[in-house]
Amino acid sequence: MLNIVLFGPPGSGKGTQSEKLIKKYKLVHLSTGDILRNELANKTELGLKAKSIMDKGELLSDDIVIGMIRNKINSNKKARGFIFDGFPRTIAQAAALDELLAESDVSIDLMITLEVNKEELIQRLLKRGEETGRTDDNLQTIENRINVYLKQTATVIDFYKKQGKYHPVDGIGSIEDIFKRVVYEIKNH
Repeated sequence: MLNIVLFGPPGSGKGTQSEKLIKKYKLVHLSTGDILRNELANKTELGLKAKSIMDKGELLSDDIVIGMIRNKINSNKKARGFIFDGFPRTIAQAAALDELLAESDVSIDLMITLEVNKEELIQRLLKRGEETGRTDDNLQTIENRINVYLKQTATVIDFYKKQGKYHPVDGIGSIEDIFKRVVYEIKNH
């Protein structure tokens, strides 16, 4: 089983690289946003609880998010592994994820972080905004999202560094070149 945490700031190429990793390694994609939308659509107990919290404009607790991830893992018992995209975002979530996986005698194998400088991220996201019409891809919002990422994830990176699972990858270049670097890290972890 191969379990990967894929990290990187907005615009680093996580979505693109996730798709390629899922195809190559036959992994189940665990995106907290996708899981939440599924729980809401299926009106599960957790989905309904999450909806009532979100309707008040509040953030979901780690317990709810972990519960949703537990449901997804339990519904994919025969998976070859998982790719965690956008999760965990805090040390508490990383520790809870370790405990959850330990229940099935598995663990995170490696954390791959796509490293891209701020100027490149801004240019990529502005271009994406022009091409897709995404209203959140404007300069002020982009800079705020990058700053939030940098403040919130530094401790999570340290969490995986201490476990010897942190693998930074240069996220600049062609999609294929970056993918080759990611695959190299997976093969040599």
